[in-house]
Amino acid sequence: MNIYDLSVTGQSGQDISLRDYEGKVLVVVNTATGCGFTPQYKELEEMYEKYNEEGFDIIDVPCNQFAGQTPGTDEEITEFCTLKYHTRFPQMKKADVNGENAIPLFSYLKSQKGFEGFGKGPKAMAMGALLKKMDKNYKENPDIKWNFTKFVIDRSGNVVARFEPTADMGELDRCVRELL
Repeated sequence: MNIYDLSVTGQSGQDISLRDYEGKVLVVVNTATGCGFTPQYKELEEMYEKYNEEGFDIIDVPCNQFAGQTPGTDEEITEFCTLKYHTRFPQMKKADVNGENAIPLFSYLKSQKGFEGFGKGPKAMAMGALLKKMDKNYKENPDIKWNFTKFVIDRSGNVVARFEPTADMGELDRCVRELL
């Protein structure tokens, strides 16, 4: 199995085959509208505008599993993102990324790139402290830890990197640019 054997549900409920993205560099990200990391939408949109014509795309999967930070309907989420951050990249139907109801795309991504830590700095330390209160063994599993976890897929469909929400967005940009 590879990523192109999977599909996601679009906002209107339509099945979208990831085969439609074959040959592109992708960032798949679980997002939220009420999170401290929500401003990353701005940088994601900048990347989309900068690289889309070179074969880059973003698959945005809103998720409400982390502190209920995405409570709205799919339509409300899209309205928020387009009005506040002027996003134009595809936004999918809100979905779970962990647990028994996790969509197959995120189960696959986690099987390819597990959690390797939050890095260094104040945001990383804060995320580590928060998660330790919720699950003292959070470092031991590949689950998505919070909103705005990003996976990078190369043109051949390989999951080449995982960026936690605390990662520098410049590093994500460099990774994508190198693959283009």
